[in-house]
Amino acid sequence: MAIEQRDVTFKSGDASAAAWLFLPEQSASGARAPGVAMAHGLGAVKEMYLEPFARRFAEAGIVALLFDYRGFGASGGEPRQRIFPRDQIEDYRSALTWLSLQPEIYADRLGVWGSSFSGGHVLHVAAYDPRVKAVVSQVGAMDVNQTIRSIAGPEQLVLLEQMTVQERIRHVTEGGDVYVPSTGLPGQGFALQSDLDSYTFAHDAQATVAPSWRNEITMSSLEAILEYAPAKSIELIAPRPLLMIVARNDAISPPGILRAAFARAGEPKRLLELEGGHYSVYRGQAADEAGRAATAWFTQHLVPSTPSALTGS
Repeated sequence: MAIEQRDVTFKSGDASAAAWLFLPEQSASGARAPGVAMAHGLGAVKEMYLEPFARRFAEAGIVALLFDYRGFGASGGEPRQRIFPRDQIEDYRSALTWLSLQPEIYADRLGVWGSSFSGGHVLHVAAYDPRVKAVVSQVGAMDVNQTIRSIAGPEQLVLLEQMTVQERIRHVTEGGDVYVPSTGLPGQGFALQSDLDSYTFAHDAQATVAPSWRNEITMSSLEAILEYAPAKSIELIAPRPLLMIVARNDAISPPGILRAAFARAGEPKRLLELEGGHYSVYRGQAADEAGRAATAWFTQHLVPSTPSALTGS
């Protein structure tokens, strides 16, 4: 199937977000299709292995808008490399607005897809934005505070909280932003993610497919990240259909925390568990399974099922 890919931008806040738009073959003949907004996880950019997911959706007759958050990658916005979940959630909602205004797209058949940190964003968006008709959350962030307590223990959480206080004082006395590594090797100083898997994933991507990725994050991001708990709204998603994808050996988004959040969600919902760790869902067999499942979910819940529905809005 011939898929058209366009470079587009849309307004979000006071900046422009850069995106790739993937259009199904039928769009060339003027037929409309459902649309899905999608973005990456913590500090990542759209080039980092998400294009195959977007192309799968387009091959199934679903328009995919894959974007960079403001301040990251090809998008505009200052300060650069700052992770404030509320801003990134606003980018998702701005993406939905842009999709709804395109002549190729059904404004009432929109979905959201997210992975890792954005797997949390889409839970919040689906809970509060009535335009969302289906959601896929892949190895998502549920409650960062709870996750750190589970993985590293309460003592480590206290140290991180003390760092956020120190950054507030520094900002008041000195101003501006300071930056810390987004990923780092264990034992080599503070980084937002100090594990070998995150380091390898990001640096391999930078060296091959994502040269725009930068290994730095504003220190002010830490406080906002520690407070982030999008799964607290998961009960509000129903009756919108929710697919959650779990990696059974995930050390970053622990499966137990995701299963507990999923149990609180209403129907319709599906939990898919895959073999592998956190980053297995981007390449290889687990990525293929995750992509097929997400495509089937969006097809089931967004694509018109009868010829007569194709004439509607």
